[in-house]
Amino acid sequence: MMEKSDHAHKLYNRMRLWEFPDQYFVEPTDGSSAPFLSISRLNASFNLTDEVPHCNPVRVPKIWTIFGVVGTLKLLAGSYLLAITGRECVGFYLGYPIFKVVAMKIFPCDNSLKNASEEQRWMEREFSHLLSVAEGTPGLYFSYDVNISLSTQQLHDLGDESKLLPLWRQVDARFLWNSYMLEVLIDNKLDPYLLPVMQGSFQKFQSTVGKDVLDVTLIARRCNRRTGTRMWRRGADSDGFVANFVETEQIVQMNGYTASFVQVRGSIPLIWDQIVDLTYRPKFEILTLEEVPQVVERHFLDLTKRYGNVHAVDLVNKHGGEGRLCEKYGSAMQRIGIDDVRYLHFDFHKICGDTEIEWLSILYHRVEAFLFLNRYFLVNDKGEKVQGQVGVVRTNCIDCLDRTNVTQSMFARKMLESQLRRIGVFSVGESISGHPNLDRSFKILWANHGDGISIQYAGTPAMKGDFVRCGQRTMRGIVQDSWTSLMRYYLNNFRDGTKQDAIDLLHGYFIVSVSKNMASAIKKGGIEALASFPVAFSLIMTGFFLGTISLRQVRYDPWNLVVAVMWMGMSFAVTSFVRANGRVFCNRPRLHQPRY
Repeated sequence: MMEKSDHAHKLYNRMRLWEFPDQYFVEPTDGSSAPFLSISRLNASFNLTDEVPHCNPVRVPKIWTIFGVVGTLKLLAGSYLLAITGRECVGFYLGYPIFKVVAMKIFPCDNSLKNASEEQRWMEREFSHLLSVAEGTPGLYFSYDVNISLSTQQLHDLGDESKLLPLWRQVDARFLWNSYMLEVLIDNKLDPYLLPVMQGSFQKFQSTVGKDVLDVTLIARRCNRRTGTRMWRRGADSDGFVANFVETEQIVQMNGYTASFVQVRGSIPLIWDQIVDLTYRPKFEILTLEEVPQVVERHFLDLTKRYGNVHAVDLVNKHGGEGRLCEKYGSAMQRIGIDDVRYLHFDFHKICGDTEIEWLSILYHRVEAFLFLNRYFLVNDKGEKVQGQVGVVRTNCIDCLDRTNVTQSMFARKMLESQLRRIGVFSVGESISGHPNLDRSFKILWANHGDGISIQYAGTPAMKGDFVRCGQRTMRGIVQDSWTSLMRYYLNNFRDGTKQDAIDLLHGYFIVSVSKNMASAIKKGGIEALASFPVAFSLIMTGFFLGTISLRQVRYDPWNLVVAVMWMGMSFAVTSFVRANGRVFCNRPRLHQPRY
């Protein structure tokens, strides 16, 4: 179905990196008779050379095995090279191996730091810390042979000329995670080193239906246009690109047939945010109300251009904080001037509650006609295209994680049953639930898929995972969701600001420059310089503890009542101060404030 990239553009899949005090050398060790890549540690310049310098007792290099060059980043006093030092083969996409990044290492080219000022050194350490956070970026996948950023249908329809291009020139730019970091390598025309990396998920299983062997693959492709963490990237920007936009493709291979079904998810396409302030549920704020119709229209124009017809399924609550977003979104969709777009609101929590997942069938029956009218991609056992998918369902809740994954798994389940009937494996009326092994594998596949997407955006596995994994609400799932909710609160308030800065640095949303006043971007000022939640919490608990002890001593000495009031008053005063200034006590991003 998909041919490999032209041999002239073959990517190096195993290399040896020689680390010398003044330069790095990258040596292809996969059998390629290619020159070495030399990288200066002084100015990060790239050159091709035929050999590595001779080693001696004074000049002994460290040697690393690497499996790909992710790219470079220019910081204040030098550049940094990001390389893949650990990989795991997680399966095959159309016959070609797919790898997951299990370890990345940052190699500094910062020898010029020796001549930097003390302030520059301090700022470089701050930026280097963000890079260390970026080393642990979850859910990164790549292939040396096939373009995993394109769906099966897109790969099948790819023209012969496009197939001859290097992989990095074939990619869907939305799903190229290391787009910014590859720019220097592209400028130096280092095609064999230009490895496209995608963030998302790659899951698969194999099962039997009778005597037939069924392969199911599930791929998530995360968009890089408004990437970030759960609370610091919400809604849409002024161009209509939304947070947590993920394309999900379910691929089925059986008896020589290949079928593919694509869905998408993404934040409500309004300009809105939900800034953390230590409260459990921060308020939703809709910004620039006058731009709502234009932003919504830009978003759906882009979707129709890429996917054809669009059915937007909105799962948010009708009332409360979510209700205002729902009202504005629904109102904008009624006025949208695009014929190929339809909108449906389904209050998941009101209709399904915490246990009645079977009520999702109401939603399916309302979307069923659209699903089958817009079909799925199908190739027969002769490699011929039988039909293509001409429309997509776009699903959202507030985070596009928990409710969304439950709903998308239901749509995917119904489409898989339809595909198996079309291929002739299932009879009319036969369902996945009638095949226990297939049923269990399918549920686990989608539960793991949801967990992967959620970890990237929220830092925790998905909630309502027992709905997907078990088909019903369980006590273990309820307890797990309670813990997950607490973890999200902690990460949102005290960790995600730094993580957002690391993401912005990797994607080029904040360009480090000597001409900028870097210190003002990084250093805290005013109340924020004094605000420390651990210190405030310690003062509150100390005042409460000592106040309680003093109260117990009142019967021995009435003056202890005054002391108790003083300690309790301190606790109350600190608590009031923290509540009034909740935002400054949170871990906030400092590098980039997006202009909506």
